Amino acid sequence: MDRPEWTREPDLASRRAGGGVVWANDELFAERENLIKPAPAEFRPYSFGHKGQIYDGWETRRRREPGHDQAVVRLGLPGVVSGVIVDTAFFTGNYPPFASVEAIAVEGYPSPEELAALEWTTIVPRSPLAGDSENFFAVADRHRFTHVRLTIYPDGGVARLRVHGTPVADPRLLDLASFDLAALENGARVVAASNMFYSAPGNLISPGSATVMGEGWETARRRDDGNDWVVVELAAEGVPRLAELDTSHFKGNAPGWASLSGTTDPEAPGAWFEVLPRTRLQPDTRH
Repeated sequence: MDRPEWTREPDLASRRAGGGVVWANDELFAERENLIKPAPAEFRPYSFGHKGQIYDGWETRRRREPGHDQAVVRLGLPGVVSGVIVDTAFFTGNYPPFASVEAIAVEGYPSPEELAALEWTTIVPRSPLAGDSENFFAVADRHRFTHVRLTIYPDGGVARLRVHGTPVADPRLLDLASFDLAALENGARVVAASNMFYSAPGNLISPGSATVMGEGWETARRRDDGNDWVVVELAAEGVPRLAELDTSHFKGNAPGWASLSGTTDPEAPGAWFEVLPRTRLQPDTRH
């Protein structure tokens, strides 16, 4: 199955990006925090805890009365949402038949009670779900959001919630002083790369430090005289003062040299100019 183009955009809700599940009305069978784990859901048959089969997801108790269940996610990267995945992996006889998603933009650090009192915008109307499947929903609303609320009807289990989109930093923070023009959390994005055989170039601008090699950008080995490259659209026009090139975890496969070029018009012939000349790099080192 071909995945929608918007799934290439960052997951704004991922725990790796700083997201958090701040509230759920019920999580009897499986904890709400599982919804935003970066890794795909796993399942071990016949693994039972004190409340039954253990599931890698969020699962609520069976309802005996009308109603629905909800979970609220604070986006690690506030931004414009392009699409949502409600992943019911391994939930077969216990997945919710329907779900909807709402969103809201609230600055600061509101409590769950404060969020509940506000007016939310529906970005995915009540829609049918398939069990043990990734359910894809495109989002048309182009406003910036900070939180999303997943509602399942009437109850059941969801393995993962992915909220793909474009990060948009809080403009108030950008006015303070110098900031990282190439940071995903500030609104930068990768627009092109020569190769992404082993891992995605988007990792280069993700928040935090890589914990393993797979959280960086690695290309296939070249057997010609060319070089690999990546193009990052900066969060805003600016004057670079410092660049960091981090080869942490890359030991026998780190690049020997790197250079940086800049432009204000990538489509114009000859518009690129040198920002950092060809510079020697060391393996497993922050430069």
